[in-house]
Amino acid sequence: MTKTILHIDASARREGSTTRDLSARIVNHLGADRIIRRDLATPLPLLTEAWVSANFTPADQRSAMQQDQLSLSDELVTELQQADTLVIGLPIYNFSVPAAFKAWIDLIARVGVTFSYSESGPKGLLDGKRAVLAVASGGTAVGSDVDFATSYAKHVLGFIGIHDVEIVAADQLALDAEGSLSNARNAVSQLAA
Repeated sequence: MTKTILHIDASARREGSTTRDLSARIVNHLGADRIIRRDLATPLPLLTEAWVSANFTPADQRSAMQQDQLSLSDELVTELQQADTLVIGLPIYNFSVPAAFKAWIDLIARVGVTFSYSESGPKGLLDGKRAVLAVASGGTAVGSDVDFATSYAKHVLGFIGIHDVEIVAADQLALDAEGSLSNARNAVSQLAA
């Protein structure tokens, strides 16, 4: 059994969301001693000049105001660090990820905290974690040339060190909702707990 799951939902829809349903099913299937919940339907702030300035100021030189600027980011990073597994409900909006998910990424991708740079390039600092993406789309086939959501999510998770990424997809719901949902629910039951 997984010790700690970070359960993130990125759908703007709180009711009737396929990704919320799938992510909840995945969390239930995997089981955990502890579940950290992050609902991105409650908007996260976008990066500002003050945030960027605070982030690039060495930690021991940050003013109280700069520490305050980074407090939510610090909280989000702590949630990531504490989790063994991430379960992310990720709808495909206009061929890509929801803006709320991108805002989360911007707040957690921090040099020296979740990744570092070296002569050989960037290195993720969150090794040993697993991520399961619960993906839904109306017409975009997951893995197709126009699916920029899953490739982006896998890339950015790998960038911070999370390379074990699985996808449970209910894609092309507008074309075959019943079949797509059935396949996704079967995929949930096949996930290693």
